[in-house]
Amino acid sequence: MATHGTIDLETIDTSPSATVLSLGAVKFNPLDNSEPHSELYLKISIDEQDALGRTASDSTIEWWGKQDPKIMEEAFDQTGAVSVDEALRQISKWVVGVDTLWGQGYGFDYTILEDMFRRGGKPIPWNFWIIRDSRTLFGCCEKDPRKSMQTDLHNALADAYFQSKAIQIAYKELGLKR
Repeated sequence: MATHGTIDLETIDTSPSATVLSLGAVKFNPLDNSEPHSELYLKISIDEQDALGRTASDSTIEWWGKQDPKIMEEAFDQTGAVSVDEALRQISKWVVGVDTLWGQGYGFDYTILEDMFRRGGKPIPWNFWIIRDSRTLFGCCEKDPRKSMQTDLHNALADAYFQSKAIQIAYKELGLKR
C-alpha cells in the first residue's frame, strides 16, 4: 500500500524564514478513497520562533485580518503551542513510512519547514525527491477537485485533509496507478 502524506502550514510570512502558526498533516492512500489517517496538528510557539529570528510580514498579517474571524482566531490562538524542538521531533516521527509528500504549490510549506529544521540544527527527515506539488496535479484535471468539497479554508489540518481527498480524486480521474 502506498503511504502518501500532506503537510499544510499557516504562517505569518511567505519567506522561507516564516513564523509558523500551525501545521496540519495527514497520511493517506492515493490509490483509493479511504479516509486519511495519522493526523498531526501542531501550534508552534510564536514567541520562541520570534526569538529564533523567524519572520513575519506586514502584508501577510494584513491578509490574515481579512480572513474569517473564526479561522483567524484559531490560527493565532497559542493554547497548547509546542516548542520548535518539540514540533521538529513530532514532524520527524510522523513522516516515518511516508513514500511521497504533497504540498499545495512549489516552494512554500516544505521550504519553510526545511529552513526551520536547518536553523534548529536538525536533519531534514525526508529526501527532496519525495516532494510533489498537488497544484500541478490538480491542473491536469478537468476541474480542480478541491473546489467542490473544501471548507474551513486556512485551518492547517482541514487544508491537509481536503488536499489529500482531492489527490485521491485526481488519481482516479487521471487513471494513475502509482
